[in-house]
Amino acid sequence: MRILYLGDVVGKSGRVALTEHLPTIKINFSIDFVVVCGENAAHGFGITEKICSSFFNSGVDVITLGNHAWDQKEIIKYIRIENRLLRPFNYPEGTVGQGFGIYKTAKGSKVAVCQIMGKLFMKHKVMDPFIILDQYLNDTVLGQDVDCIIIDIHGEATSEKTALGVLSDGRASLVVGSHSHVPTSDTRILNLGTAYQTDAGMCGPYNSVIGMDSDIALRRFMSSDKVERLEPAKGIATLCGVVVDVCNKTGLANSIYPFKTGGDLSDTSGNLPLKEVN
Repeated sequence: MRILYLGDVVGKSGRVALTEHLPTIKINFSIDFVVVCGENAAHGFGITEKICSSFFNSGVDVITLGNHAWDQKEIIKYIRIENRLLRPFNYPEGTVGQGFGIYKTAKGSKVAVCQIMGKLFMKHKVMDPFIILDQYLNDTVLGQDVDCIIIDIHGEATSEKTALGVLSDGRASLVVGSHSHVPTSDTRILNLGTAYQTDAGMCGPYNSVIGMDSDIALRRFMSSDKVERLEPAKGIATLCGVVVDVCNKTGLANSIYPFKTGGDLSDTSGNLPLKEVN
């Protein structure tokens, strides 16, 4: 099974790049299942039902959110009925929506997706991510309950994300970070077989400040007046993420590849085998 995870989609340029190129990417690289972090898709802040529909129609199987989950108020009603849209699982009990789900690929494989939000340097109050993730992986057993488990760690601190990856090693197919909008270079398979990358990066214009207009961002950094609202940059987006080949017998990773294409960053898609590596 081949999985594609794409990092935070930022603004219109990120949306356009995703919806225009994902159908071809899926065909060219034999992708079986796609997860996308969409929490910055609506002009940089949250997501809407219309955007979700465009992503699903383009071939996305699951959309994760994060600390901007509720920026667009209309999403509260939509997330109640759309189980392919996930918010962080460790939001306080009673929070609308769900933080995990189990889905089937076209070939009949069962894929579990769960999002956990970190606590370090994050403003939102969440339950302990280590306790919640540990319990989730005890309740959802790889190779027994499902064929693949994808964990999206939405957080700021690389140390926290790495520790959550170690906690999940041998129990998940992929642990990948979102939120920082910068792709890390630590793509690897952990000791017990879980594919890992601290942050997938963003699907957005890198000629910017993490997807936002550079001039506005600089003015905010250099002034005590934070009134001016950030605006997404308008350049051509780079799609950033990872591709993982999952063993059909164990559910652990056979291989993981950093995936970058388009825009300003070096294109790595040419390094990716057209078919999964067994």
